[in-house]
Amino acid sequence: MKPEFENIPLINTGTRFQIEFNGHSAFIDYREMGSQIALNHTEADILIAGTGAAQAVVEKTLHYIEEHQKKALPFCPYVVSFIKKNPEWKRVVDQRFHGYEQL
Repeated sequence: MKPEFENIPLINTGTRFQIEFNGHSAFIDYREMGSQIALNHTEADILIAGTGAAQAVVEKTLHYIEEHQKKALPFCPYVVSFIKKNPEWKRVVDQRFHGYEQL
């Protein structure tokens, strides 16, 4: 994660994890199901695209999932790509997730 995102808090609305950066947001829509959190869609406002905000919200979300002893279900292609580039995060993915072996 880029240093400019380290101290930005992760906001949890109950259906969305998000961060605010330079007056704009990056977010992941999710659904919590018991011990699993389905990560469905990641997006960053166009004005902060390419800044690393989307990557930061994914990493902060994975930290949250781990800290709360949950397991991720990465349905979002951006999250899948992030985990493939950062395989240490595979540890928070539910092993029953279809596609787990391809991560």
